[in-house]
Amino acid sequence: MVDVGGKPDTARRAVAAGRIHLRESTIAAVRADEVGKGDVLATARVGAIQAVKHTWETIPMCHQIPVTNVETDFSVEDDRIRLRVAVETTGKTGCEMEALEGVTTGLNVVWDMVKAAEKDEDGGYPETRIEGVRVVEKEKRPLE
Repeated sequence: MVDVGGKPDTARRAVAAGRIHLRESTIAAVRADEVGKGDVLATARVGAIQAVKHTWETIPMCHQIPVTNVETDFSVEDDRIRLRVAVETTGKTGCEMEALEGVTTGLNVVWDMVKAAEKDEDGGYPETRIEGVRVVEKEKRPLE
């Protein structure tokens, strides 16, 4: 772990994004709230926020940080769902890992919620994939 004790506290924000590709029929079921496990986006939102708050427990070298805000934004398209997670903190280290953890977990929750609809006759997921997970914004500014 890196010693950040001597660094000044700053206001920090990071945004990460990614997407999950799904069958159009699965997207229709998500839009109509007809997925057997329940409300896909509401559940994925809770999963993403929970992952942000627990990042330090799952990524060994991450510091535990005081998360001051988490925003999730889902965009449902014809063959995919996009997720952006913004995380804010005030402290000595950034929050990009928390944003990435929120995106990956949120998209994994979507996959878990819809996997019955996505499986083929052999039990595989030929059209389902998570991709494009990346940090799209990172900001650090002095406290006022």
